[in-house]
Amino acid sequence: MATRSLNLDRSDYLQRVSTEKMQAIKSVKKYQWLKIWGPGLIVMLADTDAGCLITAAQSGVQWGYTMILPQILLIPILYMAQEMTVRLGIVTHKGHGELIRENFGAGWAWLSAGTLAISAIGALLTEFIGVAGVGELFGISKWITIPIATVLLVGVAFIGSYRRVEKIGVIIGSAELAFIIAVIMIKPSLSQMAQGLISIPWRHASYTYLVAANVGAVIMPWMIFYQQGAVVDKKLDVHSISKARHDTFVGTLITQGIMLIFVIAFAATTGNSNSSASLSSVGDLATTLSPFIGSLPSKVLIGASVLGGALVAALVVALAGTWGITEVLNWKHSLNEPLSCRTAGFYTIYTLAHVIGAVLVLANFELVNMAVAVEVMNALLLPIVLGFLLMLEAKVLPKEYRMKGFYKWTVTILCIIVMIFGMYMIGPVANLW
Repeated sequence: MATRSLNLDRSDYLQRVSTEKMQAIKSVKKYQWLKIWGPGLIVMLADTDAGCLITAAQSGVQWGYTMILPQILLIPILYMAQEMTVRLGIVTHKGHGELIRENFGAGWAWLSAGTLAISAIGALLTEFIGVAGVGELFGISKWITIPIATVLLVGVAFIGSYRRVEKIGVIIGSAELAFIIAVIMIKPSLSQMAQGLISIPWRHASYTYLVAANVGAVIMPWMIFYQQGAVVDKKLDVHSISKARHDTFVGTLITQGIMLIFVIAFAATTGNSNSSASLSSVGDLATTLSPFIGSLPSKVLIGASVLGGALVAALVVALAGTWGITEVLNWKHSLNEPLSCRTAGFYTIYTLAHVIGAVLVLANFELVNMAVAVEVMNALLLPIVLGFLLMLEAKVLPKEYRMKGFYKWTVTILCIIVMIFGMYMIGPVANLW
């Protein structure tokens, strides 16, 4: 009898241990997405940088609610392009520049990396101008805000872990969501928004050009380099592809949601008055909204949104450019390794990118002409990067990880459309010289 009781106790104990193990495994799986998510969120938050937010606001001012539909249509295009980088990075464990070098030769790799570097420096100029603009909203000189931002951005890379950098970037970028409060305060008309969805002035050249500008503002070449490098640095495996796709999709919804609330906010205010106001700075954004939500709320909400977008974009752009160049050079390129002889090149390029951008903004070095040059370069670079992305997806990935059937043709056609829009922007922008 005692032996039977002992066996039952042992059986109960083993069953309880087994149950606890199963619960522990389920718990780990439940929160595993927290370890995988991040690259998609941070790159999408960086997508809504200072320049993009000004573009969205200008769209709302000039064309009101008719700019809502293009922003919605860009959601699947943006997701499809970035999803390819997820599969390429996770399956090959190599960055975008590295794959181009190995599969198409050093010449094409240098072309891609060189134009990426110029584009990244140009984008950094925009971000530092955004930082300076936010400071000036509150009477703080750019000689204070830009050096502080530069030190912080450079210092983040030396904390010894990609995951930590990613967390800091997502937290900073989340400040962009503050602008939701502005839309709630403005109370836009739902009926007018619905009307705007079906009133598309395609025949107006200025509308088409602004749509092209929004396309160029949504899919940035450096985004592709960043997300592919990020999933490699994060050491994600093929079992993570599904969750990494979810990360990218949620990030896509967030970034386009932010663009939409900027379009809606300025369409509901200045757009309703048929104003021809031109928005070209952070101060212009705050001044335009002040009559509708008050001076202080306007400064705080615009400041938080632009500063969050500018800082996270500066971080992502510098890393994208650094990864792209060091991959082509075949140098060690990882945030997970501390500064050493092997990683000195990586950290030097990252630091120089921020320092050069900061110095050019502080020196007021031909910023207008440089901004035009950067727009032209981005327009040229986008077809090159998307073209390589499609070719790499078809050439490098094993058959089971490639796109197939209807989805493959849909992605290809949409990427070609984006490339055409990118090329379309070259002519009008070049005429500004």
